[in-house]
Amino acid sequence: MSLSGRLWPLSLMFLLGMGMASGRINCPSRCSCQYLEVNCTGQQLQEFPAAIPLDTRQLILAANNVSYLPAVELSFLADLVYLDCRKNLLGDDLDFTFIGVAKLVYLDLSFNNLTQVTFSTFSHLLSLVVLKISDNPNLVAIKKDAFANNTWLRHLDVSRTGLKFLDTSTVRDLPNLRFLGLSDNLWHCNCSFLDFITWMTESNIHFPDADNITCYTPEGLRALKMPAAEAQLHFNCLTQLYKQDYIFLCLIGFCIFFAGTVAAWLAGVCAVIYAVHASKGDEEEEDDT
Repeated sequence: MSLSGRLWPLSLMFLLGMGMASGRINCPSRCSCQYLEVNCTGQQLQEFPAAIPLDTRQLILAANNVSYLPAVELSFLADLVYLDCRKNLLGDDLDFTFIGVAKLVYLDLSFNNLTQVTFSTFSHLLSLVVLKISDNPNLVAIKKDAFANNTWLRHLDVSRTGLKFLDTSTVRDLPNLRFLGLSDNLWHCNCSFLDFITWMTESNIHFPDADNITCYTPEGLRALKMPAAEAQLHFNCLTQLYKQDYIFLCLIGFCIFFAGTVAAWLAGVCAVIYAVHASKGDEEEEDDT
């Protein structure tokens, strides 16, 4: 075989290798790229970057001005396992945004403008282990079934938000949860919240910054830590009766009294009727004799 014939396969392999390498180093504008990672931190991006390599595993969009995550563009990144979107302007509706990134393990949405979390927000992230949605001051609602599909969730941080209430089952039913951030929220410590506080004190979950997990309202419990709040709520909710409780008890008593009176009247009527029929029977017997 001639020298040119032997060099031709090597040249072809070299060109193919260069083509593959150029595909790998294809990088969005103003971002830096390494193997399987795209980093766009602090580039003042207004929109989700275009031309992200499809084999990207780690995408960092921290400290930008992105206000919208396009579900279609995200779905092209089917192998994405790490997504960092902290310190952006994401807010309002994120439902079905992550429908195409089912392999995602780490998601950071802290320091944004999220307002609520519903079942549809993270329901497709079946492999999610770490979720950070702290420092969203407008986050006021996490629905009861918000994490029903995230059974692998181990680290959840909802600190420093606008939350006043969190249903116990929302976190209690996560079998792998080990870390739960709850500090510096606007917790409303009323009787409905007592079940959640009791679960906190009895669980084996780690609560970081526990000294700052305190009641915000009502005024009488403000700044009270959860163990002290639990004792106070046990006294307020389980031993004391409120006005509506007295009204309810009065209604129950009236119903019992009324039912007893009606039953006694019916018994009396039945007794009189029986006595009348009995006396008539005696008179008929005497006439026959």
